[in-house]
Amino acid sequence: MRICAVRRKECFSPNSIENDAAILDEVTAILRGFGHEVTIIGEDSEVLSHYNSFSDKKPLFDVWLSMGRMSSTLNVLKAEQQHGALVINSGYGVENCRRDVLRHLMRDAGIPIPDDKGDNGYWVKRADMAAQSHEDVVFASNKAHADEVIARFKARGIQDVVVQAHVVGDVVKFYGVQGTGFFRIFYPGDDEMTKFGDEIINGRPHHYDFDQVCLQHHAEQLSSLADVKVYGGDCVVSESGDYRIIDFNDWPSFSRCRLDAAVAITSLLTPYS
Repeated sequence: MRICAVRRKECFSPNSIENDAAILDEVTAILRGFGHEVTIIGEDSEVLSHYNSFSDKKPLFDVWLSMGRMSSTLNVLKAEQQHGALVINSGYGVENCRRDVLRHLMRDAGIPIPDDKGDNGYWVKRADMAAQSHEDVVFASNKAHADEVIARFKARGIQDVVVQAHVVGDVVKFYGVQGTGFFRIFYPGDDEMTKFGDEIINGRPHHYDFDQVCLQHHAEQLSSLADVKVYGGDCVVSESGDYRIIDFNDWPSFSRCRLDAAVAITSLLTPYS
């Protein structure tokens, strides 16, 4: 198969540039080992900027494996999908990873999410796209502080924000590849691998017991609803064992489980080989 692998623009990989590149390299190495023709490009590549995806000609590639998030990249991916190419992750799916869209998807499906109001502070997050800096995800100690943070967001030109009540408990990261059985959880408070260090607000994990099978079910359900096959996210597990999903994103770096994740990702192509 002719495969195009799209690297993520560096502004969408805050503190994760090398790790994001590494997972794509691992996936493409496996695919080349299987004999596939793989081209790796960046989001500023001429393949994306000049390729007329809206023509009636056949796609340049049979498969697109993309970590891209730029709107121009997503437009190409959506057009290629319409022309019959296999696209992972779908451009439509990446658009669904807006926090405001995800919140509606989870609420409608009954997937547990943080409350809108609470007594332990708030998280203010940009809703229009994934975080590009620490200033895009901010903890506020109370409602008045949250209002101040929202005003700062708007002053930066970010009009769409999501406000979530802080959830007390263990921060748990999860990684999955839809439909493959691959699902892993990790506690960033244990290994101290963190993008912005925000997990410190929840403190050291207590490893509260919770239903991991149920979390996997909800994560796979959200992956399907959002149309994002390669995914990751975060939840907070309370002392009672209840959990709330606080974040969900397309194609994480899988830095804690890269090789196993790469094998699972390549298996998505098996039915099309």
